[in-house]
Order: sequence, then structure tokens, then C-alpha cells
Amino acid sequence: MHVDLPEKLYYSMGEVTKAFDVNASLIRFWEKEFDIIQPKKNARGNRKFTQADIKNLQTIFHLVKERGFTLEGARDYMKTHKEDLSHLEIIKKLEFVKAELLKIKNNL
Repeated sequence: MHVDLPEKLYYSMGEVTKAFDVNASLIRFWEKEFDIIQPKKNARGNRKFTQADIKNLQTIFHLVKERGFTLEGARDYMKTHKEDLSHLEIIKKLEFVKAELLKIKNNL
């Protein structure tokens, strides 16, 4: 899944939910279930996600939504197959190239 977010230090909950096209409750649930997602919270309790949090959310989204893993299965897979997760980076780059080529094709 290609997530189209600008280069920033922190992303708000609204930006993240729009990029992943999911509800905020799902992101909050994944935050409780997975220890690797640690957004910063301000005094009012608003969550701010870093680039590392976005990468981890992409990995979780890929495993749970695209490959059909259960939450427990995704958690175990991420612990045992850390080197296999580098394939996700390749997939993300290829999806980005595909999206750019489709934009060019539509502009012709």
C-alpha cells in the first residue's frame, strides 16, 4: 500500500487515518495491541505520529489487511521475521513507481 504523506516530523491522527483510509479507532486499537507504535501525545491527548510510527503502521496494515493475518499472527510474524520485512520496502517502492507511471499515462 502506497501512503501519500508529505515529509514532516509529526503527523496528526487525521492525516494518518486519511492516508490509510481507516477509522481513527482502528489506529488507536493497533496502538494498544502493538508495542512498536508509540505516538507522542500532547497535553490535550492528541496523538502525533513519527516517520517510524508510519512505517510500522504500514507493516501492520500490510500484514493484517492485505495478507489476512490475525493480530496475534502479525505480532508473532513481526518478531520472528524481521529480515523478511525488508521485502515490504521493495513492494512500497514498486507501488510508488506504478502510481507515478499511471499518472503519466493518464496525462497523455
